[in-house]
Amino acid sequence: MACVMNGNDRTLITQRLVATPCQPQDREHFTRLERDHEVMRFLNGGAVDDETASNEDTPFLRPRGIERDVWTLRRRAGGGFVGWISLIPGDEDSAELGYRLCRSAWGQGFATEMSRVVVDWGFAHAGYARITAQTMAVNRGSRRVLEKIGMRLLRTEFVAYANPIAGSEQGEAFYEMSHDAWAAARAT
Repeated sequence: MACVMNGNDRTLITQRLVATPCQPQDREHFTRLERDHEVMRFLNGGAVDDETASNEDTPFLRPRGIERDVWTLRRRAGGGFVGWISLIPGDEDSAELGYRLCRSAWGQGFATEMSRVVVDWGFAHAGYARITAQTMAVNRGSRRVLEKIGMRLLRTEFVAYANPIAGSEQGEAFYEMSHDAWAAARAT
């Protein structure tokens, strides 16, 4: 992992990706992700119509390019847009990991590669004591990413939604990694 920090610049670099703090000009890319039914199927069952949906209608993060804790992901070679990743502060000593990738970037290890770097940054530079994540239990891809980076499953909650989406009956999986577990894994 390389972490380039110049003042407030929080650029994160991996072998294949560059993550830069999001900018307003990234909004078009972010909105395109939200309009992709497959990208959004585990969040609300399908594409988000940004013309009619409000933030209250969509309880998940919908970045607009002004969020401090969201990075835009681009390929190092050619600069093509890959998606976004976030580390949103929770209580005073924790943050929640989230990400969304273009379908063309799925299955290439990008989510694992950059999640690992963002978690490292969160513990080493931001000083978090724990980092959490959650996904639908049926979302095997995201669950694999969280497990590959060393997060452990804490619990699965079953929530009765007014408008359930396919797979919600299997519950919501909650993951966590503590600073101590992260430090121990890095020491081996």
